[in-house]
Amino acid sequence: MTALAVIPARGGSKGIFRKNLLPVGGRPLIAWTIAQALAAGQDGHDLIVAVSTEDPEIAAVAREHGARVIERPAELALDTAPTEPVILHAMDTVEAEGADLDAVMLLQATSPVRAPGTIGRALEQFRDSGCDSLVGVVPESPFFWRLPERPGQSAQAAYDVDARPRRQDLLPQEIHYFENGSLYVTAPGIYRTRGNRIGGTVGLFVLDESEGVDIDTAADVAAAETMLARLGWTIS
Repeated sequence: MTALAVIPARGGSKGIFRKNLLPVGGRPLIAWTIAQALAAGQDGHDLIVAVSTEDPEIAAVAREHGARVIERPAELALDTAPTEPVILHAMDTVEAEGADLDAVMLLQATSPVRAPGTIGRALEQFRDSGCDSLVGVVPESPFFWRLPERPGQSAQAAYDVDARPRRQDLLPQEIHYFENGSLYVTAPGIYRTRGNRIGGTVGLFVLDESEGVDIDTAADVAAAETMLARLGWTIS
């Protein structure tokens, strides 16, 4: 199975300035996702690892860490540009060079915590399950609440408060799964026909709770550094 892993990385950022290049564990943030994808390729998966960017500095960092760079058109680098056209542009680029893709993986650089082997396992699950799209999710308890619609009303639980189960007794079907944006694997035809990363028969790829770190604040950086070290990731 031949797969294209695309790491979108704009130069602009609405939150943390130049977030994709933010130092995390002594390396630029984007370097962690590149390293994880390249490791999957070294484990025997036929994987093209590409960073899509319009930013020369990000492009230089991506090349330095072993990724291919796909130069993103300016109109796809605007704040308002959705991700799917960026992926389609990357697909067009590699397919025009002769690549015959069986899967397209979208990896978010701002979710850098992935266990060793996670990307490879996601590709294998996609291949073996026969699904059309695979969504990376993190398990959460079902103990959610909703605010009252009007003042004076009671808040509403999204579970039966009179039959509250112990968390360790929950069945997999009773757990909620949060789409954290870390990874998606999609059949190329879904992108072509739906213009969406999700479609057809959808499967869930369950990440460990420790892999749910998303970089939005300085505290997130510290959490990511702790988990990357705990998982044994290093970048030479």
